[in-house]
Amino acid sequence: MQMTRAVGWLGLAVHLAVGFWYAASGLVAPAWAVVALLLVWVALLAVAIRLLRRRPVLVPLVPVSAVLIWLAAVSAGGAWLGWTA
Repeated sequence: MQMTRAVGWLGLAVHLAVGFWYAASGLVAPAWAVVALLLVWVALLAVAIRLLRRRPVLVPLVPVSAVLIWLAAVSAGGAWLGWTA
């Protein structure tokens, strides 16, 4: 039980670190997109906290999902909306 809890907390810590990418998106994305991305990150944080209480083993999936969403959003913005660095 202790090990699963530790995995959950580690996943939460990684999600907090991924938040830096979301905040730094202003280097390539307009302000409205950064706000939208940060709202997505906060929603994922709420999911991670809920999972930490119920199924801590699944929490590491949240930062993985966050990275994939961020990459997809920034790539799509660059390809279709002309976001550049």
